[in-house]
Amino acid sequence: MAVIAGAAWAAWLGWDQHREVGADSGPYEAWQILGLAVTLLLPVVWAASRRYVPGAVLGTTAGLAIAAYLDWSDDASGLFGVGVLLLVLGSLAGTALVSAAVRAWPRPRLPA
Repeated sequence: MAVIAGAAWAAWLGWDQHREVGADSGPYEAWQILGLAVTLLLPVVWAASRRYVPGAVLGTTAGLAIAAYLDWSDDASGLFGVGVLLLVLGSLAGTALVSAAVRAWPRPRLPA
């Protein structure tokens, strides 16, 4: 899951590294973030549906944290650490919520 998350980060966010002059937001567009979230939703649902919830939650979070750290660590202000921490907290919350919803979803019973 960590490798999938890191690869998804590279595919969606790794290539757009410039910031628009005068822009109030970062270098990423909303569609890139949405694409990353939707791309990661599928493997998280798959892993959680196979009772691999720790991997779905911790693996995805670790992959995103490592990718963000590597991508943002050249920031001279040092505030990238705050961004990575917020990303970790959000990823933990989001993947835990999705995993819990998948595990709570009723499964059809097979006939005996």
